Amino acid sequence: MSAPLPRAFFDRLPEEVAPDLLGCVLERSSPEGTVAVRLTEVEAYAGPLDPASHAFRGRTDRNAVMFGPPGHAYVYFTYGMHYCVNLVCLGEGTAAAVLIRAGEIIEGRELAMVRRPRSSVRDLARGPARLCEALAIDRALYGADVCDPESPLRVLPGTSSAEVRTGPRTGVTSAKDVPWRFWIDGDPSVSAYRLHTARRRPTPETRR
Repeated sequence: MSAPLPRAFFDRLPEEVAPDLLGCVLERSSPEGTVAVRLTEVEAYAGPLDPASHAFRGRTDRNAVMFGPPGHAYVYFTYGMHYCVNLVCLGEGTAAAVLIRAGEIIEGRELAMVRRPRSSVRDLARGPARLCEALAIDRALYGADVCDPESPLRVLPGTSSAEVRTGPRTGVTSAKDVPWRFWIDGDPSVSAYRLHTARRRPTPETRR
C-alpha cells in the first residue's frame, strides 16, 4: 500500500493544490471492500475570500472542518439527496478547500457498480455526487484525515502525463468565471460543464 500524501501537500493555496491532485488516487476502505479512483477533475475554493465558497460568510456547524488543519475531508449534503467531498487546504482558520468532481475507478469497480447499479463504467464516478456514491462517502467521513494511513479515506500519490486544462467553475452563482476548475484533457470520466441557472420561484401565473 502506498503512503498517503503528506499534510504539507495540502498546506498550500487551493488553486495550487487542485491541479496537483489530478492523477492522484482517492481510496476508500470499508467493511464491504476498497474502492479507489484516479482523480480527473477538481475545483478550488478560497474560503472567506471566495463568494462561491461555503465558508464565505464565516464558520458554521456545517463547514467547521474547513477552518481546521489541512488534509481533512469536508463532506456536505446537497439538494436533499447527494453528498460531495472536499479536501481542506492551507492552515487553520483559512477554510480553503478543493472539491473532488470526478475520477476513474481503478480498484473495486464491482463494488462501485453494486452501489451504482444503473451506471455505465464511464459514469461511475463522473460528477461529485456520483463519485461519493460509488465510494460510499457520506457524513460519517466528515473530518476524515486523508493523510493518515489508517484512515478509511486516503489520498495516495499518482502520476499523470496528460495535459491539464482549466476553466470556469461549474454550478455556482457567485464568482462563476474564476478559472479554478481543473481537469485532465480528454479523459472520459470528466463531468460535463454545466452553467448554473438560478431556480425561479413559482408565481401565481405559473401555478395555474
